[in-house]
Amino acid sequence: MKTSQAPVPSRVTLDVSLPAVESNFRKIADAVAPLGVIAVLKADAYGLGMPAIARRLGAAGAAGIATAELAEALAAQEATGGRIPVGILGSLLPDEIEPAVRAGIRIPLSDPAEAAAVSAAAVRLRRRARCHVALDTGMSRVGVRLDEAEALIPRFAALPGIELEGLYSHFPTANLPGDPATAAQVRAVKALARRLAAAGIRFPALHLANSDGINNVPAACRAPFTHVRAGINLHGSFDPIGNRRLRLEPVFTLRARLAQVRRVPAGATLGYGRTYALPRETLVGTVAAGYADGLPLALSNRGSILVRGALCPVIGRICMDFTTVSLEQAPDAQVGDEAVCLGRQGGREIGIDEWATLKGTHPYEVLCAIGSRVRRAYSG
Repeated sequence: MKTSQAPVPSRVTLDVSLPAVESNFRKIADAVAPLGVIAVLKADAYGLGMPAIARRLGAAGAAGIATAELAEALAAQEATGGRIPVGILGSLLPDEIEPAVRAGIRIPLSDPAEAAAVSAAAVRLRRRARCHVALDTGMSRVGVRLDEAEALIPRFAALPGIELEGLYSHFPTANLPGDPATAAQVRAVKALARRLAAAGIRFPALHLANSDGINNVPAACRAPFTHVRAGINLHGSFDPIGNRRLRLEPVFTLRARLAQVRRVPAGATLGYGRTYALPRETLVGTVAAGYADGLPLALSNRGSILVRGALCPVIGRICMDFTTVSLEQAPDAQVGDEAVCLGRQGGREIGIDEWATLKGTHPYEVLCAIGSRVRRAYSG
């Protein structure tokens, strides 16, 4: 006979404060009012876990949710009970078009073939496909090219089954305050929207500003634009370059535990490659977290982890499952103690910017790299 077992606690936990997420959302909403805020929750809300955050922001008044692919969009729609619009940024693959139309997902239109396929699916399903035209104004990634938009968009609008609900584009360098290319993008989108309106095509949703744009491009956060798209700012993070106009708070803590504590003699080497040799006998702690959990390899011999409120330097190369630290600043540490990899413990804090700087990247990549075996826990 099978017996039920109590769940095994996770060694590594990502704690997410939903009240802090909502607080950041409200600060953004206040800063851009009367524009609406679309919450960008792609990549599982940048690794924090989409469903819980989608539900919280939907209840807080988000104007919509944006994702990168159909599976994410359907999951967001389910999480919010279909109470707010859910859309996809970029483009759809051919086999995603019909399910997206059937589900009522806001669909991006990025070229004539895609628009024709969406129209055909809408007619076949006897549905109206609500679409946002993706406009390429400088990313050269996806979207209708600016020099073709004025000719193509009226053709999209004339297709049966299609309702043009929005027009949007994306900034490649909104993190650079005063960047002339960004200012040119704003002018180009506004001018195109005016010309299309004069031709009888008006968009209820016109959006251009991402998180960087909210902090650095005021012109994209007021009329004629109707919405902004907030992603990493919801988590209290920013691009390393640019203004931080909003006073946001971190929403997460990544914590693990000490798996071993012991004194190791002088001259002993630590980890793969023997990259660190102890100059003297040292109290060494083994943290039960490694790069599989999201700790960047670049923290090897450079980063720190908080134990008992003390910054404990990483010594040796970070492994897949373990990280060794010097506990000389936490001499009373014991096996099982909490080890904070990101976040606050006591009066000290390790911010995601520190990891991004050591890795030579930005907070987006650091967040998205937090491993799938890390338990996500939500407070509030």
